[in-house]
Amino acid sequence: MLQFLTRRFLLLFPVLVGILLVTFTIVRLIPGDPCVVMLGERATPEKCEAFKERYGLNDNIGIQFGRYLANMFRGDFGTSIRFGQPVVDIIAERLPMTIELTIGAMLFSTVFGILLGVISAIRRNSIIDTLTMILANIGVSMPVFWLGLMLAYVFALLLKDTPFFIPPSGRFSSGVSLPSLIKVWGIENPEGFKKFVLDFLSNSVFWNCLFTGNWRPLKDALWHLILPSVAVGTIPLAIIARITRSSLLEVMGLDYIRTARAKGLIERVVISKHAMRNAMIPIVTIVGIETGALLSGAVLTETVFVLPGVGTALVAAILARDYPVIQGFTLIIAIIFVVVNLVVDFSYAYLDPRIRLE
Repeated sequence: MLQFLTRRFLLLFPVLVGILLVTFTIVRLIPGDPCVVMLGERATPEKCEAFKERYGLNDNIGIQFGRYLANMFRGDFGTSIRFGQPVVDIIAERLPMTIELTIGAMLFSTVFGILLGVISAIRRNSIIDTLTMILANIGVSMPVFWLGLMLAYVFALLLKDTPFFIPPSGRFSSGVSLPSLIKVWGIENPEGFKKFVLDFLSNSVFWNCLFTGNWRPLKDALWHLILPSVAVGTIPLAIIARITRSSLLEVMGLDYIRTARAKGLIERVVISKHAMRNAMIPIVTIVGIETGALLSGAVLTETVFVLPGVGTALVAAILARDYPVIQGFTLIIAIIFVVVNLVVDFSYAYLDPRIRLE
């Protein structure tokens, strides 16, 4: 296990450097000048020259990349060209919202996806199986932005004056907000990694409410999170249901399942304790992939429901040619995918002891 961990962490650095290099190069090949995007009609040659000098854009790409790596290892991800704000502050502000949306969507999709997949496998070729797979195919085919708009229309407009009303947009209701833990705890001028952690916890609903003892924002945030979680979790739900069904059907035909039944075990025990454990490996794989994808930002869902997450921030940075923000979020997304893959690899060894990570 230790050898596996060491190898994975050693491979992490060249992977991240390679991703940064590719991103660094691609964003500078995008047509358009960040000076022109920022200054518009005021972008005179003299002002653009000063602009490039200020942000180090006059140097060749090799020097820029080396300087960025050196600053990055010191915890400095640069300053946003668009906002004049440190990139780490923007990440600490946007990442918690995306994490909350991902957790809500994956809980919804995993629980109901596995349940529907198991029911379909048990009731193979029945009307229930057919209806479940039809719904799964519809879920995969349904555009997220359309589903989000339809959910908002039904639960926020048609059911407006009923107990089933659900807010259509935003992270909180009017008048509800999260206090800064830096101010609550009276910490003066935090810097570096300490400030990043405090800002991240301040913008995370659960941790902020836990540390401040004010649970009203958590209840309100969960209420607002229902529709976006269902909208973005529908496609993963359909995929997980189909994978669960096919994986469980394959396992149910193996010899050890017939042996378990021959011993007189009831069907519920055969499925839950024997079949599902071996069927879980492909399910865990797809859950890991979908989790990593959602943590990289659900652009359409965040746009439809007006959520301040990673996806909308990254798209806005690309349109504004805000190089530091693009590179900072790309690095965070890459780290997220590596960590998720590592967790998935460990889950393989837990689910199937025959798998040795070494």
